[in-house]
Amino acid sequence: MALGSTDLNLLVILQALIEEGSVTRAGMRVGMPQPAMSMALARLRRHYKDELLVRTANGYELTPLARSLLPAVRESTRLVAQAFIPAQCRPPVGEHMFTLGLTDYSMTVLGQSLLRRVRELAPSVRLRLRLATPDKSDDDRWLLGYDVLVAPAGFWNDGQPEVITRDRLVYVADPANPRLRDGTLTAADLQALPHAAARLPHPGADPAAAALERAGITPTVVVTTGGWLPLAFLVAGTDLVAAVPLRLARRVCAAAGAAIVTIADPSLAAIELVEAAWWHPMRATDPALAWLRTTLRETGSGEDAAASREAAVTARP
Repeated sequence: MALGSTDLNLLVILQALIEEGSVTRAGMRVGMPQPAMSMALARLRRHYKDELLVRTANGYELTPLARSLLPAVRESTRLVAQAFIPAQCRPPVGEHMFTLGLTDYSMTVLGQSLLRRVRELAPSVRLRLRLATPDKSDDDRWLLGYDVLVAPAGFWNDGQPEVITRDRLVYVADPANPRLRDGTLTAADLQALPHAAARLPHPGADPAAAALERAGITPTVVVTTGGWLPLAFLVAGTDLVAAVPLRLARRVCAAAGAAIVTIADPSLAAIELVEAAWWHPMRATDPALAWLRTTLRETGSGEDAAASREAAVTARP
Protein backbone atom coordinates (compact mmCIF):
# COMPACT_ATOMS: atom_id res chain seq x y z
CA MET A 1 0.00 0.00 0.00
CA ALA A 2 1.37 3.42 -0.93
CA LEU A 3 0.45 6.99 -0.09
CA GLY A 4 2.15 9.28 -2.56
CA SER A 5 5.73 7.99 -2.70
CA THR A 6 5.57 6.39 0.77
CA ASP A 7 4.96 2.67 1.26
CA LEU A 8 2.55 2.48 4.20
CA ASN A 9 3.70 -1.06 4.97
CA LEU A 10 6.86 0.60 6.27
CA LEU A 11 4.81 2.30 8.99
CA VAL A 12 4.06 -1.01 10.74
CA ILE A 13 7.67 -2.13 10.29
CA LEU A 14 8.95 1.18 11.69
CA GLN A 15 6.77 0.83 14.79
CA ALA A 16 8.01 -2.72 15.36
CA LEU A 17 11.65 -1.70 14.93
CA ILE A 18 11.39 1.22 17.33
CA GLU A 19 9.37 -0.65 19.97
CA GLU A 20 11.45 -3.84 19.80
CA GLY A 21 14.85 -2.16 19.34
CA SER A 22 15.92 -5.25 17.41
CA VAL A 23 15.77 -6.23 13.77
CA THR A 24 15.30 -9.90 14.66
CA ARG A 25 12.51 -9.37 17.20
CA ALA A 26 10.77 -6.85 14.95
CA GLY A 27 10.87 -9.36 12.09
CA MET A 28 9.31 -12.04 14.28
CA ARG A 29 6.60 -9.60 15.34
CA VAL A 30 5.53 -8.67 11.80
CA GLY A 31 6.22 -12.06 10.28
CA MET A 32 9.17 -11.09 8.05
CA PRO A 33 12.56 -12.85 7.73
CA GLN A 34 15.62 -10.94 8.89
CA PRO A 35 16.98 -10.18 5.36
CA ALA A 36 13.66 -8.54 4.42
CA MET A 37 13.64 -6.56 7.67
CA SER A 38 17.19 -5.37 7.04
CA MET A 39 16.15 -4.18 3.58
CA ALA A 40 13.13 -2.36 5.08
CA LEU A 41 15.35 -0.71 7.69
CA ALA A 42 17.69 0.44 4.91
CA ARG A 43 14.74 2.05 3.11
CA LEU A 44 13.63 3.78 6.31
CA ARG A 45 17.15 5.07 6.91
CA ARG A 46 17.23 6.57 3.41
CA HIS A 47 13.81 8.14 3.92
CA TYR A 48 14.68 9.78 7.26
CA LYS A 49 18.39 10.31 6.48
CA ASP A 50 19.05 8.83 9.92
CA GLU A 51 20.36 5.51 11.19
CA LEU A 52 17.29 5.01 13.46
CA LEU A 53 18.89 1.89 15.03
CA VAL A 54 22.61 1.95 15.79
CA ARG A 55 24.41 -1.31 16.40
CA THR A 56 26.15 -1.57 19.79
CA ALA A 57 28.02 -4.28 21.66
CA ASN A 58 24.71 -5.40 23.21
CA GLY A 59 22.49 -5.16 20.12
CA TYR A 60 20.93 -1.93 18.86
CA GLU A 61 20.27 1.50 20.30
CA LEU A 62 17.62 3.94 19.09
CA THR A 63 18.76 7.29 17.77
CA PRO A 64 17.16 10.43 19.23
CA LEU A 65 15.11 10.80 16.02
CA ALA A 66 13.78 7.24 16.31
CA ARG A 67 12.71 7.83 19.92
CA SER A 68 10.98 11.07 18.93
CA LEU A 69 9.07 9.31 16.13
CA LEU A 70 7.40 6.70 18.34
CA PRO A 71 4.32 8.69 19.54
CA ALA A 72 3.44 9.85 16.02
CA VAL A 73 4.04 6.39 14.56
CA ARG A 74 1.80 4.73 17.16
CA GLU A 75 -1.00 7.24 16.57
CA SER A 76 -0.66 6.91 12.79
CA THR A 77 -0.93 3.11 12.82
CA ARG A 78 -3.94 3.35 15.12
CA LEU A 79 -5.72 5.79 12.77
CA VAL A 80 -4.86 3.77 9.67
CA ALA A 81 -6.20 0.60 11.32
CA GLN A 82 -9.37 2.44 12.38
CA ALA A 83 -9.96 3.66 8.82
CA PHE A 84 -10.25 0.05 7.67
CA ILE A 85 -12.60 -1.06 10.43
CA PRO A 86 -16.18 -1.59 9.14
CA ALA A 87 -18.56 1.20 10.18
CA GLN A 88 -20.52 -1.11 12.48
CA CYS A 89 -17.33 -1.82 14.44
CA ARG A 90 -16.29 1.81 14.98
CA PRO A 91 -17.24 3.39 18.31
CA PRO A 92 -18.97 6.80 18.20
CA VAL A 93 -16.67 9.82 18.20
CA GLY A 94 -16.84 12.02 21.31
CA GLU A 95 -19.32 11.76 24.14
CA HIS A 96 -22.38 9.63 23.40
CA MET A 97 -25.22 8.37 25.59
CA PHE A 98 -27.12 5.16 24.77
CA THR A 99 -30.33 4.11 26.50
CA LEU A 100 -30.84 0.36 26.77
CA GLY A 101 -34.00 -1.38 27.89
CA LEU A 102 -33.12 -4.62 29.70
CA THR A 103 -35.05 -7.26 31.59
CA ASP A 104 -33.86 -8.14 35.08
CA TYR A 105 -32.17 -11.20 33.55
CA SER A 106 -30.27 -9.37 30.80
CA MET A 107 -29.28 -6.59 33.19
CA THR A 108 -27.91 -9.09 35.72
CA VAL A 109 -26.21 -11.47 33.30
CA LEU A 110 -25.02 -9.10 30.54
CA GLY A 111 -24.86 -5.71 32.25
CA GLN A 112 -21.46 -5.92 33.92
CA SER A 113 -19.71 -7.44 30.90
CA LEU A 114 -21.28 -4.88 28.57
CA LEU A 115 -20.23 -1.94 30.76
CA ARG A 116 -16.68 -3.27 30.94
CA ARG A 117 -16.46 -3.81 27.18
CA VAL A 118 -17.85 -0.37 26.34
CA ARG A 119 -15.39 1.24 28.76
CA GLU A 120 -12.52 -0.58 27.04
CA LEU A 121 -13.60 0.23 23.48
CA ALA A 122 -15.05 3.72 23.89
CA PRO A 123 -14.35 5.41 27.26
CA SER A 124 -16.37 8.49 26.32
CA VAL A 125 -19.56 6.47 25.68
CA ARG A 126 -22.11 6.36 28.50
CA LEU A 127 -24.86 3.78 29.00
CA ARG A 128 -28.23 4.39 30.63
CA LEU A 129 -29.67 1.00 31.65
CA ARG A 130 -33.41 0.92 32.23
CA LEU A 131 -35.62 -1.96 33.29
CA ALA A 132 -37.74 -2.77 30.24
CA THR A 133 -41.45 -2.45 30.84
CA PRO A 134 -43.37 -3.99 27.93
CA ASP A 135 -46.03 -2.15 26.00
CA LYS A 136 -48.90 -4.46 25.07
CA SER A 137 -50.25 -2.11 22.41
CA ASP A 138 -47.78 -3.45 19.78
CA ASP A 139 -47.09 0.15 18.76
CA ASP A 140 -43.46 0.34 17.68
CA ARG A 141 -43.27 3.99 18.79
CA TRP A 142 -42.74 2.50 22.25
CA LEU A 143 -39.31 1.33 21.05
CA LEU A 144 -38.25 4.96 20.54
CA GLY A 145 -37.79 5.13 24.31
CA TYR A 146 -34.71 2.94 23.92
CA ASP A 147 -31.79 2.79 21.55
CA VAL A 148 -31.89 -0.99 21.97
CA LEU A 149 -34.21 -3.34 23.82
CA VAL A 150 -32.70 -6.64 25.04
CA ALA A 151 -35.16 -9.26 26.21
CA PRO A 152 -36.27 -12.87 25.60
CA ALA A 153 -37.37 -13.65 22.06
CA GLY A 154 -41.12 -13.04 22.05
CA PHE A 155 -40.94 -10.19 24.58
CA TRP A 156 -41.71 -7.86 21.67
CA ASN A 157 -43.74 -9.51 18.92
CA ASP A 158 -42.82 -7.27 16.00
CA GLY A 159 -39.77 -6.65 13.85
CA GLN A 160 -36.77 -8.92 13.30
CA PRO A 161 -35.00 -9.57 16.61
CA GLU A 162 -31.23 -10.08 16.61
CA VAL A 163 -29.95 -12.93 18.78
CA ILE A 164 -27.61 -11.72 21.53
CA THR A 165 -27.12 -14.75 23.77
CA ARG A 166 -28.58 -18.16 24.55
CA ASP A 167 -29.27 -19.81 27.87
CA ARG A 168 -31.57 -22.52 29.19
CA LEU A 169 -34.24 -22.59 31.86
CA VAL A 170 -33.84 -24.75 34.96
CA TYR A 171 -36.09 -25.32 37.94
CA VAL A 172 -35.29 -24.06 41.41
CA ALA A 173 -36.76 -25.18 44.71
CA ASP A 174 -36.07 -25.06 48.41
CA PRO A 175 -33.53 -27.80 49.33
CA ALA A 176 -36.01 -29.09 51.97
CA ASN A 177 -38.91 -29.38 49.52
CA PRO A 178 -40.64 -32.66 50.54
CA ARG A 179 -40.95 -33.87 46.95
CA LEU A 180 -37.27 -33.30 46.18
CA ARG A 181 -35.41 -36.62 46.06
CA ASP A 182 -31.64 -36.58 45.48
CA GLY A 183 -31.96 -33.14 43.95
CA THR A 184 -34.49 -34.36 41.40
CA LEU A 185 -38.12 -33.61 40.61
CA THR A 186 -40.28 -35.62 38.23
CA ALA A 187 -42.92 -34.43 35.79
CA ALA A 188 -45.49 -35.63 38.32
CA ASP A 189 -43.86 -33.41 40.95
CA LEU A 190 -44.10 -30.40 38.66
CA GLN A 191 -47.79 -31.19 38.15
CA ALA A 192 -48.42 -31.48 41.90
CA LEU A 193 -46.30 -28.64 43.28
CA PRO A 194 -47.36 -24.96 43.31
CA HIS A 195 -45.41 -22.74 40.95
CA ALA A 196 -44.04 -19.23 41.02
CA ALA A 197 -43.63 -17.84 37.52
CA ALA A 198 -42.45 -14.77 35.67
CA ARG A 199 -45.25 -13.39 33.54
CA LEU A 200 -43.93 -11.98 30.29
CA PRO A 201 -46.02 -9.89 27.87
CA HIS A 202 -46.43 -12.35 25.01
CA PRO A 203 -46.88 -16.16 25.07
CA GLY A 204 -43.83 -16.65 22.86
CA ALA A 205 -41.63 -15.10 25.53
CA ASP A 206 -42.30 -17.89 28.05
CA PRO A 207 -40.46 -21.05 26.92
CA ALA A 208 -41.04 -22.75 30.29
CA ALA A 209 -44.83 -22.55 29.94
CA ALA A 210 -44.61 -23.85 26.39
CA ALA A 211 -42.40 -26.78 27.48
CA LEU A 212 -44.79 -27.72 30.29
CA GLU A 213 -47.71 -27.62 27.87
CA ARG A 214 -45.89 -29.90 25.43
CA ALA A 215 -45.22 -32.32 28.28
CA GLY A 216 -48.92 -32.35 29.20
CA ILE A 217 -48.33 -30.54 32.49
CA THR A 218 -50.76 -27.88 33.68
CA PRO A 219 -48.94 -26.02 36.46
CA THR A 220 -50.72 -24.47 39.41
CA VAL A 221 -49.28 -20.96 39.40
CA VAL A 222 -49.93 -19.29 42.75
CA VAL A 223 -47.40 -16.42 42.51
CA THR A 224 -46.46 -14.30 39.49
CA THR A 225 -43.72 -11.72 39.14
CA GLY A 226 -42.67 -9.24 36.49
CA GLY A 227 -39.28 -10.91 36.03
CA TRP A 228 -37.09 -13.87 36.92
CA LEU A 229 -34.81 -12.30 39.50
CA PRO A 230 -37.15 -12.62 42.57
CA LEU A 231 -38.16 -16.22 41.89
CA ALA A 232 -35.31 -18.00 43.70
CA PHE A 233 -35.97 -15.83 46.76
CA LEU A 234 -39.69 -16.60 46.63
CA VAL A 235 -39.29 -20.38 46.54
CA ALA A 236 -36.81 -20.49 49.44
CA GLY A 237 -38.49 -21.82 52.58
CA THR A 238 -41.64 -22.86 50.70
CA ASP A 239 -42.89 -25.79 48.62
CA LEU A 240 -42.92 -23.61 45.49
CA VAL A 241 -40.93 -24.38 42.33
CA ALA A 242 -40.00 -21.93 39.59
CA ALA A 243 -38.33 -21.93 36.18
CA VAL A 244 -35.32 -19.57 36.10
CA PRO A 245 -32.57 -19.01 33.50
CA LEU A 246 -29.52 -21.09 34.43
CA ARG A 247 -26.98 -18.22 34.51
CA LEU A 248 -29.25 -16.17 36.72
CA ALA A 249 -29.95 -19.15 38.98
CA ARG A 250 -26.22 -19.75 39.46
CA ARG A 251 -25.79 -16.16 40.61
CA VAL A 252 -28.66 -15.92 43.05
CA CYS A 253 -29.52 -19.38 44.41
CA ALA A 254 -26.79 -19.42 47.06
CA ALA A 255 -27.85 -16.00 48.34
CA ALA A 256 -31.55 -16.94 48.22
CA GLY A 257 -31.17 -20.30 49.95
CA ALA A 258 -32.66 -22.11 46.95
CA ALA A 259 -31.24 -24.96 44.87
CA ILE A 260 -31.10 -25.77 41.17
CA VAL A 261 -32.89 -29.10 40.72
CA THR A 262 -32.77 -31.77 38.05
CA ILE A 263 -36.01 -32.56 36.23
CA ALA A 264 -36.38 -36.28 35.55
CA ASP A 265 -38.17 -35.76 32.23
CA PRO A 266 -36.18 -35.61 28.96
CA SER A 267 -38.71 -33.26 27.38
CA LEU A 268 -37.97 -30.68 30.09
CA ALA A 269 -34.21 -31.17 30.22
CA ALA A 270 -33.27 -28.45 27.74
CA ILE A 271 -35.66 -25.51 27.65
CA GLU A 272 -33.81 -22.96 25.53
CA LEU A 273 -33.95 -19.27 26.29
CA VAL A 274 -32.95 -16.86 23.52
CA GLU A 275 -32.14 -13.27 24.43
CA ALA A 276 -32.66 -10.92 21.49
CA ALA A 277 -32.34 -7.24 20.64
CA TRP A 278 -34.83 -4.89 18.99
CA TRP A 279 -34.57 -1.27 17.87
CA HIS A 280 -36.89 1.11 16.10
CA PRO A 281 -36.69 0.89 12.27
CA MET A 282 -35.98 4.64 12.10
CA ARG A 283 -32.61 3.97 13.75
CA ALA A 284 -31.62 0.92 11.72
CA THR A 285 -28.96 2.78 9.69
CA ASP A 286 -27.46 4.78 12.58
CA PRO A 287 -23.69 3.96 12.61
CA ALA A 288 -23.46 4.54 16.38
CA LEU A 289 -26.32 2.13 16.97
CA ALA A 290 -24.71 -0.40 14.60
CA TRP A 291 -21.59 -0.26 16.77
CA LEU A 292 -23.63 -0.76 19.94
CA ARG A 293 -25.42 -3.77 18.42
CA THR A 294 -22.09 -5.28 17.39
CA THR A 295 -20.74 -4.73 20.91
CA LEU A 296 -23.86 -6.35 22.38
CA ARG A 297 -23.48 -9.40 20.13
CA GLU A 298 -19.81 -9.75 21.04
CA THR A 299 -20.64 -9.45 24.74
CA GLY A 300 -23.35 -12.09 24.42
CA SER A 301 -21.01 -14.40 22.50
CA GLY A 302 -18.44 -13.98 25.25
CA GLU A 303 -21.01 -14.97 27.88
CA ASP A 304 -22.02 -18.00 25.80
CA ALA A 305 -18.38 -19.09 25.48
CA ALA A 306 -17.80 -18.64 29.23
CA ALA A 307 -20.91 -20.70 30.01
CA SER A 308 -19.75 -23.47 27.66
CA ARG A 309 -16.35 -23.59 29.38
CA GLU A 310 -18.01 -23.72 32.80
CA ALA A 311 -20.31 -26.53 31.66
CA ALA A 312 -17.33 -28.49 30.30
CA VAL A 313 -15.46 -28.16 33.59
CA THR A 314 -18.57 -29.18 35.58
CA ALA A 315 -19.08 -32.24 33.37
CA ARG A 316 -15.58 -33.61 34.03
CA PRO A 317 -15.51 -36.62 36.35
